[in-house]
Amino acid sequence: MNDSASAATSASAATANAAPENTLKRGDIKVLGLSALGGALEFYDFVIFVFFASVIGQLFFPPDIPEWLRQVQTYGIFAAGYLARPLGGIIMAHFGDTLGRKKMFTLSIFLMSLPTLLMGLLPTYAVIGLWAPLLLVILRIFQGAAVGGEVPGAWVFVSEHVAPRHNGLACGTLSMGLVGGILLGSLMSSAINHAYTIEEISDFGWRIPFIVGGVLGLVSVYLRRWLHETPVFAEMQQKKTLAAELPLKMVLREQRSAIAVAMAATWVLTAAIVVVILMTPNLISELEGLSRAAVASANSLAIVAVCIGCIVSGYMVDRIGAGVTMALWSGLLGVTYWVFLTTMHSDPSLLIPLYCLTGFSVGIVGAVPSVAIRGFPPVVRFTGLSFSYNVAYAIFGGFTPIMVAAMMKSSPMSPVWYVGALSVMGVMLGLWLAISPRGRELMSLSR
Repeated sequence: MNDSASAATSASAATANAAPENTLKRGDIKVLGLSALGGALEFYDFVIFVFFASVIGQLFFPPDIPEWLRQVQTYGIFAAGYLARPLGGIIMAHFGDTLGRKKMFTLSIFLMSLPTLLMGLLPTYAVIGLWAPLLLVILRIFQGAAVGGEVPGAWVFVSEHVAPRHNGLACGTLSMGLVGGILLGSLMSSAINHAYTIEEISDFGWRIPFIVGGVLGLVSVYLRRWLHETPVFAEMQQKKTLAAELPLKMVLREQRSAIAVAMAATWVLTAAIVVVILMTPNLISELEGLSRAAVASANSLAIVAVCIGCIVSGYMVDRIGAGVTMALWSGLLGVTYWVFLTTMHSDPSLLIPLYCLTGFSVGIVGAVPSVAIRGFPPVVRFTGLSFSYNVAYAIFGGFTPIMVAAMMKSSPMSPVWYVGALSVMGVMLGLWLAISPRGRELMSLSR
């Protein structure tokens, strides 16, 4: 199908989507389903590294180096993926705003899947020496660049495919898929560790999750061929209203309020994911003496609750507004996390129900993209969201573990105070968006 025919088809879809219907269309459901599936597999590919970091450290670095140095180097490679996110996201967003959302949406999952597959086939240090860690870090950088384009690109893609009244649900569904990728990684790790001995995992077992993830990701690349360009971008192509200059330059000059809102909302998101989901299992295991197996099981159930919360919070954006939802869910996050950690001191038997309740509040990550995306006009929407989200995540997501760990030297309840402070900021941001004229203008979702 040529570009003009594709634009005409997508423009027709835009007209259809504008119809005043209260339910998602069949085409919308296909878009959301394929996007969420691809997002889950891509995030699985990105996080599976951390579940096998210990084994990778043993295999890809010299055997005679100190253990602490091996760990630093291994997690340094993991961190390289995060450092590559802003640059990769900005570059892919530039072309997403100038060449098309679909092209970058497909490219991002390809750039994630192929390196993941190659990681599973990569020779170790014993075979190729220093080339092993060097190639590993290069592949990790490609992964980081890919996820930097995938996450904001996917949010833009699904939000521009559905009618405005379903924007929140679309973003929430996609966020559920991304969070589901973390759960898939956890389940795959558990399956490998139960199926094989330590020696077998070190020999070949660690490769299985990477090969499986790479192959499934490449299947998703094929499936995304069936998706159409977004109606919004197709209309801009037809009317020749694409960005006349560098999109990032336009964003930095004209969209400062939207950048501030998106970065603040992303900061709340990082507190929810990094502290509540990723850091808390180790924290309560050490502070409360709970078994790691019990905490890991509770964490997996909490992630399921996060997925549910993403759908509900996204739906609430469509029903009561992005600002009100942001305020309510931020307050819920702060309160439930405080109740969870304080109760663990007195009654650890409530671990699972309270962690699941807190996980449901972490579902705020389903509302955040809808809040962040609304302030940017379509012509620079991909670039604006990608810049704001990736830079904020690199800063706040990267430094949050260090900051919280340093704060815990003064008080073991520091994670609660940190999440609580960000929750208060989220409430204030949500109220400003819901009440002030400028906030309501930003949340109007220009089409």
